[in-house]
Amino acid sequence: MGINQRVSLRKFVDDIRRWVNEGKSDEWIASALGTSASSVQSFRSRNAIYRRDVGSALYNPKEYASYEGVLENTGDPGVWFDPAVGDDPRWKAHWSRVEGVEVHLTPTRIVLVQRGAPRLKK
Repeated sequence: MGINQRVSLRKFVDDIRRWVNEGKSDEWIASALGTSASSVQSFRSRNAIYRRDVGSALYNPKEYASYEGVLENTGDPGVWFDPAVGDDPRWKAHWSRVEGVEVHLTPTRIVLVQRGAPRLKK
């Protein structure tokens, strides 16, 4: 299929959502799918796929703390922290009862954002 031809994007909705969340441009997405950037923009608009401004809330936290960790991308992917992080008072205050975590990756940072209601202490 030639570039900039009319292509049905419906079957790519999940890919397009993921790419938009990753910050890919309409031009990049169009190139990957063999269509035009205006088609991608129109499709995003019709399907309520919007770019989020992740600026202030994620990248300028009031209290920033870093912890040593390891990214595991084989088997069950995940982020593993040194168990000693559980002794850190900031970790106890802000993360020990968190039910879910959303991970945002940038070229220079990994940002964890709390999601869901806090778990009750047992």
